[in-house]
Amino acid sequence: MACLPVVIFAVLFRPFQSQCQPVVQSWLTSMDQRNLLAAQRAVNLAGYSQGGTADIIVDQSVRYQPVEGFGFALTGGSAQHLIAMDPAKRKMLLRELFGREGIGISYLRLSIGASDLNAFVFSYNDLPAGETDVKLEKFSLAQDELDVVPVLKEILAISPDIRILGSPWSAPVWMKSNGKVQGGRLKDEYYDVYGDYFIRYIRAMSRHGIRIDAVTVQNEPFNDGNTPSMQFLAKEQLRFVRDYLGPKLAAAGLKTKLILYDHNCDAPEYPIAILTDPQARKYVAGTGFHLYAGPVSAMSKVHDAFPDKGLYFTEMMAVNRKEFNVAAPVARIVIGATRNWSRNVILWNLAADQNDDPHTGNGGCSMCQGAITIEGNQVTRNLAYYTIAHASKFVPPGSVRIASTSSGPLAHVAFSTPGGQTVLLVANNSKTAQEFTAGAATGFFKARLEHGSVVTYTW
Repeated sequence: MACLPVVIFAVLFRPFQSQCQPVVQSWLTSMDQRNLLAAQRAVNLAGYSQGGTADIIVDQSVRYQPVEGFGFALTGGSAQHLIAMDPAKRKMLLRELFGREGIGISYLRLSIGASDLNAFVFSYNDLPAGETDVKLEKFSLAQDELDVVPVLKEILAISPDIRILGSPWSAPVWMKSNGKVQGGRLKDEYYDVYGDYFIRYIRAMSRHGIRIDAVTVQNEPFNDGNTPSMQFLAKEQLRFVRDYLGPKLAAAGLKTKLILYDHNCDAPEYPIAILTDPQARKYVAGTGFHLYAGPVSAMSKVHDAFPDKGLYFTEMMAVNRKEFNVAAPVARIVIGATRNWSRNVILWNLAADQNDDPHTGNGGCSMCQGAITIEGNQVTRNLAYYTIAHASKFVPPGSVRIASTSSGPLAHVAFSTPGGQTVLLVANNSKTAQEFTAGAATGFFKARLEHGSVVTYTW
């Protein structure tokens, strides 16, 4: 028998009876770690009156941005640890990470060449000092073919539609103004060949069956302190996108999206300056942001200026050192980014060992904890794992963010999935436990959430 329609009056949510009430499922991660993405007792949506310290109302009729995925950076170091595992153990772990029966990671970020979480620095066109290769005849993915490529092939066997974003930390040294792996700028005379370098990378990965969905022009274009790194100021990125990389992607017939900026939320003026140019804008799919500086609301500033362009959250760490307050990164990063128009959330990074290795020297990150810690075949799941899992497991690509409002201190965001489910993610980063009601036009349920805890509801 079909459910009888339920009408909830606009002002008072009174108790009602329905012949079949929707069932709310929930999964909890608590600060005390007694619950780690643990299924809770199901409840029915019912006509409870609103009450408690916070009330969350989901409105499925108000729809915002589409969701492209949630995940992590698959750094060279991450791939190094994964490829060293026994094949059977690695297969089990990858199914947990990327399978829909696991936590369903649906978006990965790769470094184009080395990042600072590789054991050493390399590009795909390294040459002896003084040499150049403007035809890129010595271009090679050989280093990535040792670990990143084979791991990706195993991941694609599990999740063939996973989205992959590529980001360079630096151009090859011979293209740079200072001739060093750290800092410097792209020389004017190599803008053209560096555009070809991106095309070579996308095509080389494609030959391995790896589709690069998007690229950013430069990881952290203000940063000249990482090893490797390269500065790429807005007027330079504008010229590179408008006159070189954009036209080359179009001429090659590649569908790879071009994403600007890829740095902190303290300079939304950077992508806005590029998007203001109509010739550059036509090649651009959107803007990427990190959250080591500035407010996440900067993403909305770019959206408001150019609502037809996508927003992407491409990097942030979530690490547990003294306490396991999962509510803090979920509220600030996952909820914060998606409520400010981001189509994805990527954390930094997927895997490291117990010493947060590997990383490069003199500018590599020595405290970048992985979402998982791998010691041989032993795996520990860390704060970042649960931060992403509370979204990735329940909100597949193709979902849409929908409206959710509240009168209290809980952070929250809601989605409608392609399968017709409503997903509500709630984080309590306040000082005390919160009692609240939550729901939508079909009814409400009562709940309590302890400080530092996160819960995902579906119905």
